[in-house]
Amino acid sequence: MIRVVVADDQEMVRMGFAMILDAAPDIEVVAQAADGVQAVQAVRDANPDVALLDIRMPRIDGLEVCKRVAGDTRVVMVTTFNDDDYVDTALANGATGFLLKDSGPDLLLAAVRAAVAGDALISPELTTGLLRRTRAGADRRVPAEVAEAVATLSPREIEVARLVAEGATNAEVGARLFLSLGTVKTHIAGIQRRLSARNRVEIAARVWQAGLMD
Repeated sequence: MIRVVVADDQEMVRMGFAMILDAAPDIEVVAQAADGVQAVQAVRDANPDVALLDIRMPRIDGLEVCKRVAGDTRVVMVTTFNDDDYVDTALANGATGFLLKDSGPDLLLAAVRAAVAGDALISPELTTGLLRRTRAGADRRVPAEVAEAVATLSPREIEVARLVAEGATNAEVGARLFLSLGTVKTHIAGIQRRLSARNRVEIAARVWQAGLMD
């Protein structure tokens, strides 16, 4: 059972998320929080698998909460605002998912399950912009540390990394490359280690930054 803490200062939104999550057979909401201070305490007390955090909350905002608890639990950020800075800061603070509140129940459930699986899920509306900024920020010159890390990847790992950067799931990577799910997971773990990437989004960012998607 996936244990989740839900934090949002709007009671109706918080309860709505909790109802959607609790209705899933493999997910249980173990605590709710109405502000950032409560959220930090709830994570410490309940020790959940995933913390679902709103960005704009009283006392401590969700980005700061994320920074404080990401070492203890997977964090999925939710917001009504499609703001590039929010996405970048959340990922830098250790978030493994980022959703717009109107993404819908299916994507909410998928983000929680992906977080537990060690994957990262970002609302499709945000992903293209994120990767475009990563590549543009590199000014088309590959940072030395990224080039050196990418150079350590095997040809098969590069194939896997490119598919991850395209947004393919583990199952889709396996089907495309005729690999078992276990082998795909092993490759992804190795890629994360070599690229110093915490999740799939950071793998994708490194791949784009290195120009492998050009």
